[in-house]
Amino acid sequence: MTDTAPERVNGHTNPQVSLLKLAPEQPPDPPAETVEKPRRRVRIDHLRRVIVEVRTHDGYRTLIRHGAYTIGGARILARRAWDSRTTARHERMMRAAEAAGNEELVRTWEQRAYAYRFARHRRRVELLQMVLNAPKAIATGVGAGAGVLLLLGVMLAAASHNVTDVLTPLAATIELVSWVAFIAGVVWEPLLYALPWLALAGAWTVGRHQHTAPAWALPADAEDRDVVPDEGAILRALGNLGIAPLNKAIKDGWQPRWVSPTTRSGNGWHTQLQLPMGVTVEMVAGRKNVLAHNLLRKPVEVWPTEPPKLPGTLDLWVADQGSLSGPVPPWPLLTEGTADYFKGVPVAVSQRGEPILGKLMAANWMVGGIMGSGKSSLVIALLLGAILDPLVEVEAYVMAYNVDYDPLKPRLRALVKGDEDEQIEAAVRALRRLRDEVTERGKLLEELGGDNTKLTRDLALKDPRMRPKVVVFDECHELFMHKEHGKEAAELAVKVMKKARKTGITLIWVTVSPTADSIPRDVTRNTSHRVAFAVGDHVANDGLLGSGKHKAGVTATTLIPGEDIGTAVTVGFTNKPFEVIRSHYVARDPEKGIDEVTPVVERAMGLRDGVEPSSEPEHQDADPLADVAAALGDEQRMLVQEVLHRLAERNPLEYREWSPTDLKRALEPYGAEQYKSAGRMVVSRDRVQDAILDRLAETEDD
Repeated sequence: MTDTAPERVNGHTNPQVSLLKLAPEQPPDPPAETVEKPRRRVRIDHLRRVIVEVRTHDGYRTLIRHGAYTIGGARILARRAWDSRTTARHERMMRAAEAAGNEELVRTWEQRAYAYRFARHRRRVELLQMVLNAPKAIATGVGAGAGVLLLLGVMLAAASHNVTDVLTPLAATIELVSWVAFIAGVVWEPLLYALPWLALAGAWTVGRHQHTAPAWALPADAEDRDVVPDEGAILRALGNLGIAPLNKAIKDGWQPRWVSPTTRSGNGWHTQLQLPMGVTVEMVAGRKNVLAHNLLRKPVEVWPTEPPKLPGTLDLWVADQGSLSGPVPPWPLLTEGTADYFKGVPVAVSQRGEPILGKLMAANWMVGGIMGSGKSSLVIALLLGAILDPLVEVEAYVMAYNVDYDPLKPRLRALVKGDEDEQIEAAVRALRRLRDEVTERGKLLEELGGDNTKLTRDLALKDPRMRPKVVVFDECHELFMHKEHGKEAAELAVKVMKKARKTGITLIWVTVSPTADSIPRDVTRNTSHRVAFAVGDHVANDGLLGSGKHKAGVTATTLIPGEDIGTAVTVGFTNKPFEVIRSHYVARDPEKGIDEVTPVVERAMGLRDGVEPSSEPEHQDADPLADVAAALGDEQRMLVQEVLHRLAERNPLEYREWSPTDLKRALEPYGAEQYKSAGRMVVSRDRVQDAILDRLAETEDD
């Protein structure tokens, strides 16, 4: 037989027939050198054809698919069991947090792992103790039970006047136990035989829901999913989320009500669907990854939420495939143009491809995310836009040593970098000045604007004291977690933010550690613009975006570090409950010779020509020793409280919050600290003057 085409039976290839026909008939004993290569080629071609035909055979695909479901489900269940009995999950989360550079999250998972090990050890000790005490407990229980039964028998015999009734409760109990043993014996053997099959069914179910089968073995309808998320595709995707109430509603004939049919929205699709009873939007949001898979999208491209005015309605926006991973358009003000503090500056594009303006007037910002997620790009774009308004003053306090803000230094009013006590104190002094400044600005607004209690551009042009101000506190968790100044910084920050909205002062907080311990909740509550780049868990997400946001589906935990750089979930930018943005990137890489920041700064410096600067005096570091000498005047000794009062009058920005401890800390290094005289703490003028003379002598020697 020379025909090598595989035989088809009932429309399908028969692999057995194909294998039988793998070797065609050949003449007897041909010369090896003339037929060896053609024969090998024929065999290879037929073998390849057989493999393809077998893989495309429906029976083979079904066998592989369900086998993969079972094996994959068993693997998943085993991993879950291992995670539940060991600290494997904690170790995995620690490695992820360490790779992301989040040391605080690493410490948190270490503490959880320790607590788990401690609780496990305690359970094992209790179990061992229970085993040791079991014989005694069983004996006590049996004795007590027999005593109760005999007591019941005595009462029954007394009532019936029949002595044999004494053993009736005990006999009834023995008969009950025998019946239970008989029923257990009948049920036990079938159950024992059924257990392996039940385990296989459970593993198969888990594998099927987790899609553990290879793609080529899936049913044909699973491969033909529509890329366009129309009503049919959305219903199919929802029906395969594994939500029991939703599956029951679909099985019972639920007819969906489309509040808004699927329509084109920017670079994606938008729809609103009323969910059936018993199904919440939170349930759907909790299965967001599966929903995205069913719609052939990445998790960051699918956003299920609940509209504020339409409870029980699923608001679903689905981006085009890959639309959130392409290049972001150049920053609009990169080469030309100016900005207006009172109108906002361009900082990003939305998930729909629309431009996003960053509001500055009457706004405060909280920007967070793990290292390398794109925080600095957004803040730099925001500051570059701010300095392109010649009226704006900008200050930056960075509680770390980095060079992100160095190119902006010529245009900044102040730039402080470092995480030591000196830099932390400079940031606290800035907050003290801002606290006093918002009060003074409020008075000036009343004088300049009359009935108008909100700063306008005309008022800012009219009086240099009312120039808009943007103040950045980068790595602000270092400030709020400082042992000495953290509490004061939090109180000052809240006071400034509550009053600064109408006075033209904008605060920007930037952090890699947005937790309740590192960022005071009152600071987050008073922030209007919240930006969450890739974060490690729901705690950090809700610390940035607000309590309950992760549960409602507004979460940045699905952003992938290192891949979704510059992409963030935001609240407060538009009238929508949230917005996914992709920040503009103004490049600066000295190693590659790229610098787009410096030309913008130079252009901003040119815009400042002819503009009268703010009349606010530059802050001068206080000299406590000289100030105390001035406060003492001609007095030989003065009570500590009187010295503090005079210091506060002399320099309220610096000394208003001082206590006797602060005064002692300032004078003690010079040997001029307060001492007790006649039972009261005083400061000596002679000691202070001697300390000043000694300091002058040391300076001259140097």
